[in-house]
Amino acid sequence: METWVFGYGSLIWNPGFRYSRKIHVTLADWQLRFWQSSQDHRGTPQFPGRVATIVPARGAMVWGTAYCIEGPRESVLAYLDHREKGGYQRRTFSLDSETDGRVEALCYVGSQDLSSYVGPEPEEETAAIIGRAVGPSGRNIDYLRNVYKSLMGFGRMEPHVERLIDLVDCGLPQA
Repeated sequence: METWVFGYGSLIWNPGFRYSRKIHVTLADWQLRFWQSSQDHRGTPQFPGRVATIVPARGAMVWGTAYCIEGPRESVLAYLDHREKGGYQRRTFSLDSETDGRVEALCYVGSQDLSSYVGPEPEEETAAIIGRAVGPSGRNIDYLRNVYKSLMGFGRMEPHVERLIDLVDCGLPQA
């Protein structure tokens, strides 16, 4: 039995688990946003960083990577449940792939139901937080830059990510 896992943030460049193959995929009618606070990876409880989540948006598209896990999936899901414990819920999505057609994949999504969900905030504020936040997994700006580079690897760019990069690079006042 195979299981697919969909990554749109750090799972693109750092899945942290074994997989038999990976494919580029898209998720329709959702968009990537830095509306999730991070107290355990890219920030601290005293100064939470901002990390990616996806939110419904008609006509939008999220690009990411789907990883195929063959055989028992329990250890991979236990690892991901722990890694994403800071405010993500597991969901299943139907994704499109040029190579494999449609695949059903598990995905971790922050939502309004969770305390770590920030929701819409001015991008200038988000960028200022990202420019300053540091957590156990490193600087928040490195996370943003890795998301940016990953999307460039797909030949696509999410305008929200591009604006955040521009704002951080312009040297906004720190939050």
